[in-house]
Amino acid sequence: MPQIKETIFAPPLEGGEWLQHGPVDLQRLRGKAVVMVDFWDYTCVNCLRTLPYVAEWHRRYANAGLIIAGVHAPEFSFARDRGRVAAAISDLKLEYPVVLDRDYRIWRAYSNRYWPAKYLIDAEGRLRYYHFGEGMYAETEMRIQALLAELNPAAVFPPPMEPVRPSDHPGALCYRVTPELYLGYERGQFGNPAGVVQERETEYADPGRHAEGAIYLSGRWTVGREGARAGVSGAAISLRFTARDVNLVMEPPGGGAARVAMELSGTHQPGADVKLEDGRMAINVDRARMYALATNDSVAAGGLTLRMLDAGVTAYAFTFISCVVAEEGVDGKSS
Repeated sequence: MPQIKETIFAPPLEGGEWLQHGPVDLQRLRGKAVVMVDFWDYTCVNCLRTLPYVAEWHRRYANAGLIIAGVHAPEFSFARDRGRVAAAISDLKLEYPVVLDRDYRIWRAYSNRYWPAKYLIDAEGRLRYYHFGEGMYAETEMRIQALLAELNPAAVFPPPMEPVRPSDHPGALCYRVTPELYLGYERGQFGNPAGVVQERETEYADPGRHAEGAIYLSGRWTVGREGARAGVSGAAISLRFTARDVNLVMEPPGGGAARVAMELSGTHQPGADVKLEDGRMAINVDRARMYALATNDSVAAGGLTLRMLDAGVTAYAFTFISCVVAEEGVDGKSS
């Protein structure tokens, strides 16, 4: 369990804009509360997968002295927008204080480097525990209870919450999958033989043969620092991957929603944001967020092509899910 052994006092949560409740003043909370600082971003799939636990911890332990401070540190420029983040907070039904750390002042104060990242601060203002990424939910909840018991030794707590997904249970298998793929020139992984041109609309040709772990553009695209914007209807993105689920962060053009057609190869099925229309898989890109494109019962190789039916869609980053429930053999034992 990653506990902090030396005495380190938590930096104040200053420099951001509080969008919901708050501000959370660590100095004034000395002797009164335990604080969890949760760094997240509403387009981050790993963050979104942890939020059901964070939200439930708030409901379970707010009356016992736990205060959760969600620090929204935007991964992409559009997520610095107050209205977009506020809408995500509402959609996700988060009830605890949230601050928009658009300039990364809190992020830097904590020397943080990860989405998501959780830090627990005891009633004396000391950093006592941290965890980066998904997982360790029961361990984190037990640590919350231990710090609350220091605040009130007579407190009685429930057992740690049950896993919200089958793949969160002990024994789940996490495989090596395609790493996150970005579509901006700063961090992009492109397979087009001629490379990409920065900040200028350019005609790209797909070579037809694809290596896993690279993105192939065809048609007219403008590749910016963070993402690639389609210049015309018919512009396409293709890739090969190995994963259970595939997601993509997209933003519609300024004028409103846009349509994207998808083709899948392999055993994957359409994801939650894909609809079947006249026998064709399509995504309605109506706001800047993460879209679930493909899903499977297990980790498998596959391929997809996204064809823009409207110009102006910007694609930012593909993410891939790796963990599955351990398969059972014919004798009922894990294989």
